[in-house]
Amino acid sequence: MTRIGHSDLDIFPLALGGNVFGWTADRDTSFAVLDAFREGGGDFLDTADSYSSWKPGNSGGESETIIGEWLASRKPAGVVVATKVSQHPEFKGLSGATVRAAAEASLRRLGVDAIDLYYAHFDDESVPLEETVAAFGALVADGLVRHTAVSNYSAERIQEWIRIARNLGVAEPIAVQPHYNLVHRGDVEEHIVPVAQEHGLSLVPYFALAKGFLTGKYRTTDVTGQSSPRATAAAQYATPAGLRIIDALERIGDAHGVSIAATALAWLRAQPSVAAPIASASQVAQVADLLDGARTDLDADEVFELNRVSEWTPATA
Repeated sequence: MTRIGHSDLDIFPLALGGNVFGWTADRDTSFAVLDAFREGGGDFLDTADSYSSWKPGNSGGESETIIGEWLASRKPAGVVVATKVSQHPEFKGLSGATVRAAAEASLRRLGVDAIDLYYAHFDDESVPLEETVAAFGALVADGLVRHTAVSNYSAERIQEWIRIARNLGVAEPIAVQPHYNLVHRGDVEEHIVPVAQEHGLSLVPYFALAKGFLTGKYRTTDVTGQSSPRATAAAQYATPAGLRIIDALERIGDAHGVSIAATALAWLRAQPSVAAPIASASQVAQVADLLDGARTDLDADEVFELNRVSEWTPATA
C-alpha cells in the first residue's frame, strides 16, 4: 500500500482510470472491470465529472454515474475515489461558484458523502487563483471533500496554489496529476517532481501507458486500416527511439513474467514521488496487466536501463 502525500489515504499503488466508463466500456462491462480490479486488490479509482461528454449522446458525468451505481451495488470497503472539476459542459472553469456546484453534482452522481480526492482538472487563469483555492478549501472545511489536488498545472502555479492556501489557512493539495510516462518525461522530471518533493506531494500520472503505445501493441506509425483514435494516438510514438523502449520493456518484463504494459507501470512506480500511475481497462482481460504493474518491483539495474533507453536532456539556463 502507498500513502498519498501527507494524507491518510493509503492506497493500492495503481489507480483504475474511469475515462472509458460510459465511453468504450458500457455499464455492464464497466461493472465487470471494476469487480476484477477490486477482487485483485485494487482500491483507487480515478475519474472526472467531464467523462465522457465527448461521446455522441453523452452529456458528461457518465463515468461518475457508473462508478456511483457500482459503489451502491457492491458496497466495497475502503475504496478511494478521485474526481475532477473544470471541464464538465455545465461546470466549465474554476470560479468559486462553479467549483461548489460541480462538487455537489459529482457527490450526487457518485452517491458518496465526501469525495476522497478532488482535483482541479485544468488551470483556469481567467479566475483569480485565490478564488479557486478558497473554494477548494471551503469544500474540505464543509466536509464535502477530504483532500484536494491539482492536474495539468505548471510548477509555478502549483507553488502559487500552496502559497495562497497557507496564507488563507485552508487545505493544501496532496497530489499532482501530470502527463508522465516513458515517452513523455522531460517537463515532469525537470519541473514538477522538484516541487512535489519540496512539498511532499504525490504524483498520480495519467497517460501512464502513452495512449496504449506502452502496451507494445502498436509498433508502426502506419495506421492504415486502423479506425480507432487510440491506434492513431499510440502510433505517433512508434519511432525507432520509441521501439527501443518497447524492446527494453519486453526483455525486462519477460524476466519478471509480466507484460510490457505491466513493466511500464512498474517503471513509473519506481520514479520519485510517484504514488500510483493511472491506467484504464475497457475489457476485463486487461485488468490483470494493470494489477501486475502495481505488484512488480524492478531492481535498480532495470530502472537504470529503462531510464537510459528513454533518456531526455533537461533544458539548461
